[in-house]
Parts: sequence; structure tokens; C-alpha cells
Amino acid sequence: MWSNNSDAPFLLTGFLGLEAIHHWISIPFFVIYLSIILGNGTLLFIIWNDGSLHEPMYYFLAVLASTDLGMTLTTMPTVLGVLVLNQREIGHRACFIQSYFIHSLAIVESGVLLDMAYDRFVAICTPLHYNSILTNSRVMKVALGVLLRGFMSIVLPILPLFWFPYCHSHILSHAFCLHQDVMKLACADITFNRVYPTVMGITSGEERAKALNTCVSHISCVLVFYVTVIGLTFIHRFGKHVPHVVHVTMSYVYFLFPPFMNPIIYSIKTKQIQRSILHLLSGHSR
Repeated sequence: MWSNNSDAPFLLTGFLGLEAIHHWISIPFFVIYLSIILGNGTLLFIIWNDGSLHEPMYYFLAVLASTDLGMTLTTMPTVLGVLVLNQREIGHRACFIQSYFIHSLAIVESGVLLDMAYDRFVAICTPLHYNSILTNSRVMKVALGVLLRGFMSIVLPILPLFWFPYCHSHILSHAFCLHQDVMKLACADITFNRVYPTVMGITSGEERAKALNTCVSHISCVLVFYVTVIGLTFIHRFGKHVPHVVHVTMSYVYFLFPPFMNPIIYSIKTKQIQRSILHLLSGHSR
């Protein structure tokens, strides 16, 4: 094992060349972060308090909202620290821990989206057996499995970061720590598709429309998540000559757009959640 030959902290990076207006850039970031916290927090609150939402679909949605909140709270301190306070330094241990949570939560979110697709598959194909297949205990076991998969599978890639020597530049590309970003600084040898065809196989036009409407929220969330993932991957893999601001912007889109859009998508397309939100608002307005 190696031991670090430099105790110098890593340096986070905001928008290169725009440091003079970082305090202005921080305003929309603060608004977006606040919207994410309020939106996902509201979803969790109404699912917890409304007994009619105590169903598998909404349990999975609660896990998704919790994951989005976790991702937001993981990145928000360093992003706002760089933009508002110009606080760029981050210790190695804090950086690696942040990287661990970022990548773990991303894996959890992809697993939750898969579980939600299966939930819609069962609801459409075997509605009479839905409650017997997706019991509360089974849903809890599946959710626990998703969480364990996310938080355990990333341990082995993250642990070596604690022992690698970092003798190159200590400047990171973003205002948060990503595994691939940190690995570049190490001077060591670093070595949904079944549900929707089923829907289209339903013979009745009315039933097909109803089934698609049931899936549209999930389809939207999957597209929001994976389009941003693919976009960020392509930029990192093939965008060597793309301006740095494009890399940074895509990373923020990946981390902020899905948590921002998911509560909006489900609030617009799910009548039960609409009713719960209206009930909540009418209760506070009295």
C-alpha cells in the first residue's frame, strides 16, 4: 500500500474565468437547491402522513425522494462554499467521503428506478395479484437490497483513494469530489425495456392509454436521469477539447436536474399526490 506523499488539500473549482461573478451565479444555485429540498421534502411529508399513499409505488417514490435529498445535501455545502465564500480547499478524507456518497446515491437512484419499473410492470400485467406480489415486507426487502447494493458496491473503488499518493496537481475539475476526478491526480498505476413493449401489446385502446398514463411519470424520470448520465459520460469521454465551462455545466445538470424535476413530474402526473398537496395547502390556509 502507498501512503500519501503530500498533505496538501485538494482545490475545488467553480466556473473558470467567471470567478468575479461567482456570487451572482450562486443565487440561481441557491434557489434550485432550496426548490429541491422543498419539493422532495414535501413528497416525503405527504407520503408519510397520507394513509392512501402507503402503497408500493409511493414507498419507492419516497426512497427516490430521499436519495435526491441525500445527493443534494452531499454536494450543496462545497458548491455554495466555492461560489459564495470562495472556499476551495477540501481535505483528502472529506473529499473521499463526499465522493463515496455521491456515487453510492447515484447507484441507489438507478436501482430505485428499476424497482419502480417492475412495480408498474406488475400493476399493468397482473393487477389482481399486485397486492399479493408486492407486499409491504417484500417492498422493504427490495428497498433494503437497493440501498445495500448502492452503498456496498462502491466501497472497493473508494478505499484505495485513501492510500494512493497524490503528487500531481491537487486541483479538481468541479466544486465537489468525483471518483474519476480524484483518480486523475493519483501518481500510481490505476488499473427499462420490458415494461413498455408489454404496454403496447394491450389490445384495448382505452386500456393501452390508461397503462401508458400509469407509466408516463416513470418514463419521464428515467429519461431525466439517464439522458443526463449519458450526456455527462460523453462529455468526459470525448470532450477533451470542449470548453471547461461545458464540463462543469453538464456535471451540475446531472446532479441538480433529476432531483429538481422528479417532484414536479410526480406532482403533475399523479392524481393522488395532487390531492394530497391540495389537502395539505388547504389545511394550512385555514
